[in-house]
Amino acid sequence: MDLKDKNLWGFKRLLRSFVYAWTGLKYVIRYEQNMRIHLIMSAVVMALAFILNVPLMQKIILLLVVGMVLSLEVMNTAIERTVDMITEEYHPQAKVAKDIAAGAVFIFSIISVLIGLAIFLPPIIELVSMILSS
Repeated sequence: MDLKDKNLWGFKRLLRSFVYAWTGLKYVIRYEQNMRIHLIMSAVVMALAFILNVPLMQKIILLLVVGMVLSLEVMNTAIERTVDMITEEYHPQAKVAKDIAAGAVFIFSIISVLIGLAIFLPPIIELVSMILSS
């Protein structure tokens, strides 16, 4: 966003902010392998939630978790690009900043897997036991 727009209000500025956000998302999807992996896994998780008829509240939890993982991946990319912009040569502190940002995504990804297991294991176990008992 241009600096001249910084303190302006209005519908056109609001629309431009959505265009900028969409442009950023397209960039991350196009150039970040991890984002594409997260998107594929998110689609699998949400499809599985509907196939297994997971309760609505658990679907909402899954949506929140998916949204957080995707958002963290976007922020990680923003931090990496900012660090790259500041220094083109290797710098140990630049590496630390990038590693820390990646670590945030990693932590929440582990948490999301645990949440997914808590939500999906009971219906999967129930489905398997129904199949085995018939």
